[in-house]
Amino acid sequence: QLQLVESGGGLVQPGGSLRLSCASSGATLRPYAIGWFRQAPGKEREGLSCVSPRGVVKDYADSAKGRFSISRDVAKNTVYLQMNNLKPDDTGTYYCGARGHPLPPTCPDETTKGNFNFWGQGTQVTVSS
Repeated sequence: QLQLVESGGGLVQPGGSLRLSCASSGATLRPYAIGWFRQAPGKEREGLSCVSPRGVVKDYADSAKGRFSISRDVAKNTVYLQMNNLKPDDTGTYYCGARGHPLPPTCPDETTKGNFNFWGQGTQVTVSS
């Protein structure tokens, strides 16, 4: 059973940056596609970006393109979401999800919850002055 743990959230001023981390307690993330998602208060969970086991990136949210970037560090067994030029609308709970067996370990076209097998508990990001 893969257990994902997000970290790196916090309070940041508009225009600031944060780097979120998604790590696994024990099992390797290597065979999984890893996605980052955001859920703003009162809104549905939104897919942001995904990276495949081979490092192929698929971006989903137009609002994040050019500001957020996903990367994976195999040696540290961690996937990161670098977020720059943060805006108040970026406020929300950020989750990472893993997609692997029995699902294909690829970044899906649709970021519905059922397209990822495992989820973390989330980390809160608040962008406010």
